[in-house]
Parts: sequence; C-alpha cells; structure tokens
Amino acid sequence: MENISNTEQAIELLQTLGLKEYEAKSFVALTRLPKATAKEISDISEVPRTRVYDAVRVLESKGLVEIQHSNPQQFRAVGIDEATATLRAEYEDKTDTLNEALDGLEPAATAYETEPTHEVWALSGTTAIDSRTEQLVGEADEEIVLVAGSAAVVTDSLVSELDGAIGRNVSTVVATVSDTLREEVTDALPAAEVFVSGLEWLQGSIPDDDTEITRILLVDRSTILVGTSRTMGDGGAEHAVFGRGFDNGLVTIVRRLMATGLPSVDDPGVG
Repeated sequence: MENISNTEQAIELLQTLGLKEYEAKSFVALTRLPKATAKEISDISEVPRTRVYDAVRVLESKGLVEIQHSNPQQFRAVGIDEATATLRAEYEDKTDTLNEALDGLEPAATAYETEPTHEVWALSGTTAIDSRTEQLVGEADEEIVLVAGSAAVVTDSLVSELDGAIGRNVSTVVATVSDTLREEVTDALPAAEVFVSGLEWLQGSIPDDDTEITRILLVDRSTILVGTSRTMGDGGAEHAVFGRGFDNGLVTIVRRLMATGLPSVDDPGVG
C-alpha cells in the first residue's frame, strides 16, 4: 500500500509541476526500472502503448528520459536527483518569467483610492502567511516585535529574514510561549531580545474558545499581522489578518494588548 500511495503522490506532484498525466505516469514507471521498452512502460503505468511514445518524447525533451535507439527502443529515466534538479530549475525559470511579466503589467484605471491607514486584509494558509510574515519583516526599518504561538512559526526562512533585519540595525524582539522555544530562538538569533511572553490569552484560556493565536507581528509600530487557527472545524488551517497605518484601529488595539505582556514595546504615546 505504501508503494501505491507513493506512486500516486509522485504522479500528482509531477502534474502540478507541468507534466501531463501520461508523461507523469510513464516517468514514474521508468524510475522503477533500470530500463524499459514501450510495452513494459505501458504494462506498469497503464498508459496505452501508443501514447507511451509521445509521452517519452516529451520527457526526453525536458531532460528527464534517455532513449536507446535499438530494436525495440529502450528508455530509461535519469537519476532521481538529476530529475528533481531539472524540474526545480524549470519551475524557478517559469516563476521568474511570471514575475517579470506581472511586474511589467500596466496598472488598470480605477475610480477607487485606497487609504493606507484603512488597510485590513485577510490571508489563508500557512504558506501564504509565512510568506507575508517574511515580507513584512524584510520591509522593517526600525522595530520588529514577533510573538510566536508555536515553534512552527519560526521557520528557517523567517529566521534568515529576522537575522537580516538585525543586520540592518532593526530592533528585534521575539516573544515565545515556552522556555524551550525561547532557547531555540535565542540560539538562532543571539542578537535579538527573546523572552517568554506574559500574554496569557495567547494560550486559548477562554472557555469554549477553540481558536489559537499562532503569531502576532508588529513592524515599525504601524503594520500588524495576526495569525490564528482552530483546533476544530477547518482542520487546523491557519488564517491571518493584517493592517497598515499608525492610525489603523486594528494596529492600535493590538499594540496596546501586546504592551501588557511585552514591556519592550510599551508606547507612552498610546494607552
């Protein structure tokens, strides 16, 4: 069952990386054999034999398969490491091209204007929220305050961004919910101020409330991101809201709440 599951997962992932179904199935079949004829690939992959040839030609053009022009023809997959490196390079090249294309788009005319002090937006999914967290940290000029509700928030890429901010002389404060996580962050960011948070409401101590606060990020006292997840209902998916602007009500409220447990961000001008 494990092999079947791995096969299905590999085929699905290859399709998300741009291969068509028969191409993905043919390649996965070839990774299980030292070499194979079209008939052997068809027998293992359940790809019609007549379609195997088309699939293999595409795979060869992508550098994933080698062909021996014997009678009958023999095919073999390149090494797994080489194949994944090839696919990664192609994926990165496409995303770079996409970035250039999107960046070159002309702005569409609009009758609406967005006031920076009234921006409140929502995000869903840990990947997107991680990315936005790292982006905001990378934009910081003066101060970063991060409250990490779990170890999963403190990813290697976030640590790298925080380290870069410290290198720019950005004051960096990290609050954790446990001594263990505090020690891990201290080891990774020795120049940051790290301590266990005194914000008891982070722990979900309110009766009948299954929402957990996964992260709070305050950047330059003008941008806030709050991530949450529920232990029931949506399978623990993470959601977040973030806002910009010193006069933004969301920013002001959360800053004051954070100040009750984080003396380093206490602001005499508020509260």
